[in-house]
Amino acid sequence: MEPTLTSASAVPDRTSAPHAAVAGRVERLCHATGLLLVLSGLAHLVVFAVDGGPWDGPVSWRKPVTFGVSFGVTLIAVAWVTSYLRVGPRSRALLLAVFAVDCVVEVGGITLQAWRGVPSHLDMETPFDTAVSMTLAVGGGVLVVLLTVFAVASFRHPPSGPAGMDLAVRSGFAILLVALASGAAMIARGVVLTRTGHQEAAYHSTAPLEPLHGVSLHAVLVLPALAWLLSRTSWGEPLRRRILYAAIGSYVTAVIGAGVWAALAR
Repeated sequence: MEPTLTSASAVPDRTSAPHAAVAGRVERLCHATGLLLVLSGLAHLVVFAVDGGPWDGPVSWRKPVTFGVSFGVTLIAVAWVTSYLRVGPRSRALLLAVFAVDCVVEVGGITLQAWRGVPSHLDMETPFDTAVSMTLAVGGGVLVVLLTVFAVASFRHPPSGPAGMDLAVRSGFAILLVALASGAAMIARGVVLTRTGHQEAAYHSTAPLEPLHGVSLHAVLVLPALAWLLSRTSWGEPLRRRILYAAIGSYVTAVIGAGVWAALAR
C-alpha cells in the first residue's frame, strides 16, 4: 500500500483515490522503463563482445552498458522506495514521471554518442556534440534536484513500511546524496577543464571519483531491499536491527574508502 500524507480532518479526501491510482500507474511505468534501460545496457554488452574495442576511455561500449544498467536499476529502486515516503501521490507521480523521462534522455544521449564513436560527456568539438553534452549536464542537474527532494522528504517524515525500513530508506538516501555530490563534482571539474582548453584532461578527470559515485549511488536500493528481506524472516526485531546497522556501517565504510581513494588519486 502506498503511504500518503494524512490530514487531521476526519472528512475523507475524495481526490486521494484517483491520485493514488495515477501514482500507481506511473510507478509501474517506471518499473517497465527501468527494465528496458537495463536490457539496453545488457544488449550493448553483447555489442561490445562482438565489436570489441577498449572498455575504458571516453569512447567505449562501457558507457551504454554501465549507464543503461545503472540508470535502469536506479529508476526501479527509486520508484519502489518512494512508495514508503510520506509524500502526496500526485506530487510523487509528477516527480517520478520527470525522473523517468530524465533517465531515458541520459541513457539515450550516452548510447547515441557511443554509436557515433564520440565522447558523450564534456565533448565540445562540434555544435551537435556540445548540445548533447549540455543536455546530459542539465539532465544530471535535474536528477540531483529530484533525488534531493525525495531525500529531504525521507527525513521530514519517518518512512513507513516494516520494522527497520525507516532507517534503511533514510540511510540509503543520505548515502545517495554523496553520489549526487560526487557526480556534480565530476561534471563541474570536467566543464572547467574543457572551457580552459584541456579537453583530453577533462575526459580523464572523472576517473578518481567514479568508484565513489558508483558505490554510493545504489545504497538507496541495497539497504531498503535488505530491510524488506529481513522483515520476511522469523528473526526477532533486535537481531534484524543489528544486521541492518552492520550493513549500513559496512556501506558507509565502503563509501569512505572510495572517498579516500578519490582524494589520493587526484
